[in-house]
Amino acid sequence: MRKTRLDTARIRAARRVIDPVFLDSPLYRCEALEPALGCAVSIKLETANPVRSFKARGTEVVASLLADSDARAVVCASAGNLGQALAWSGRGRGLDVTVVASRFATAAKLDRIRALEARLELVDGDHELARERAAALARYEGIRLLEDSLDIETCEGAATIGLELVDTAPSFDTVLIALGGGALATGVGHVVKALAPGVEVICVQPLGAPAMTHSWRQRRVVTTDSTETIADGVAGRCPVPAALTDLLLVADDAVLVQEASIITGMRMFLDHAGLVVEPSAALGVAAILEDRDRFAGRHIVTIVCGSNVDVDAYHHWVGAASL
Repeated sequence: MRKTRLDTARIRAARRVIDPVFLDSPLYRCEALEPALGCAVSIKLETANPVRSFKARGTEVVASLLADSDARAVVCASAGNLGQALAWSGRGRGLDVTVVASRFATAAKLDRIRALEARLELVDGDHELARERAAALARYEGIRLLEDSLDIETCEGAATIGLELVDTAPSFDTVLIALGGGALATGVGHVVKALAPGVEVICVQPLGAPAMTHSWRQRRVVTTDSTETIADGVAGRCPVPAALTDLLLVADDAVLVQEASIITGMRMFLDHAGLVVEPSAALGVAAILEDRDRFAGRHIVTIVCGSNVDVDAYHHWVGAASL
């Protein structure tokens, strides 16, 4: 079998530099969800930490390496969660952090980046334009550019979730992973296939942001001209070729889900699990809702990857009656 860019020994080493507040996140069977879904469901809750997403697992590794090398500054493009995580990790290690984001990004995420003392630059475009601007700033200022899913540290930091799944979860058949740039899917997928190869790895992406799924299906990079989804955290148009290569080695399937299913999944998390989650975190439940027969009788693990939502938008999607 061909190998991914990831290395299981480095992933285990990554745990030693990640702040423990981001490790060993809750993992539990959520029986209240099961009658409506027709399968056993366990939740890996990556929102119970200071940045309310899994992203800090990767930025902790990056910031640690930068601090050890006496680097003083780093820039990234972000839809919001990566920027918060890098700001948190960088602040604790004395790094100057710049985050480039779309001015149309979720306001709550942008506010939190500012609160964490990062420099925030907004662009009049989508995430791909933010990536271009971040790269230009890195060249101009001579500082480190952090590229999510391309930089292996972001994948191997996320992969520590996989270690926790295979080390602590009871027997499960399938893991459903939100698919955006690919760091989470390739990281967790690498560990699962290395240590629990019988588990099916299924990636889930919105129908309105399908670039990585189309790329996986066609085994080549496929870009899209635009995205149209409320799941801003996974709304990329231009896949990272190296991340796609890794994904092709670890994913058993990649599926697309409709916006209505994402919203239903968010509502189910609130009503049945007492969890406020962002759209990307509901992709796994959305996949089950759209193909109940496929998952019937299985034990599914879904990674709840973030909970940074704009309150007004959340009320609009989920409905005030549910709150």
